[in-house]
Amino acid sequence: MNKLIKEKLIKGDSEDQQPDRYRRKILSGLGALGAGLMLGGCDRLSNNKAVQQAVGSVENLTRKAQRLVASRQSLAQEFDASQIAPVFRPNGEINPQEADYRQMAEGQFVDWRLRIDGLVSQPMELSLTQLRDLPSRTQITRHDCVEGWSCIGQWTGAVLGDLLDLAEPQDNARFVVFHCADHTFGGSDLYYESLDMIEAYHPQTLLAYDLNGEALPIANGAPLRLRAERQLGYKQAKYVMRVELVDSFKTLHGGKGGYWEDRGYNWWAGI
Repeated sequence: MNKLIKEKLIKGDSEDQQPDRYRRKILSGLGALGAGLMLGGCDRLSNNKAVQQAVGSVENLTRKAQRLVASRQSLAQEFDASQIAPVFRPNGEINPQEADYRQMAEGQFVDWRLRIDGLVSQPMELSLTQLRDLPSRTQITRHDCVEGWSCIGQWTGAVLGDLLDLAEPQDNARFVVFHCADHTFGGSDLYYESLDMIEAYHPQTLLAYDLNGEALPIANGAPLRLRAERQLGYKQAKYVMRVELVDSFKTLHGGKGGYWEDRGYNWWAGI
């Protein structure tokens, strides 16, 4: 399976170009929506009570992305190697104690698998070795925490959009949800986060397995963490176990699309 996956990423699948069509559909659809809002008159729509309620609902959490779709394609700033912090500051949970995670960590994550499922046509599981064998991206970026501190690090990992193409998102997939192995601060819910499809397909959105040229430390999210470089730090989910494509958040935990969002944070955390 590893060889077939690698060939599909590098060469593309000549028999089924649905993933490429899906990327184009996202961009053209949001572009059309933005144009429709401008033609309809944003001020007039904003005064409509029904529209106000819709805009405030979980189902319309991508409103800022839709209004600013052109800028959503811009890249986050990348830095020089000389600017990398000697130690990348860990934050939040830094040593999960869940039994399943501890067992995988003690085994150097040999038994760990990333599951990609939900609204996809080709659900799959990938080992860390298989992920490392796939084409990768390395980038030096700044992590901006909601607490007010920043840190620059070099990340290497699989481009999330490439993995999604392998799984072939279905037409009704709207969000990508990252399910994690840790209970933050001993809470009852496992940590989770989410992105819309545009941010998930951004070229700098990675599932990273290396930090500063070495295997990702446990304190920073081993074996795999999300890097969505245009979002604040709480969106950068650590200890990722599963990637699920969904059409809404209604059945997920508190229904707001993320661990901290369920506790009052904004879902959209763009920098």
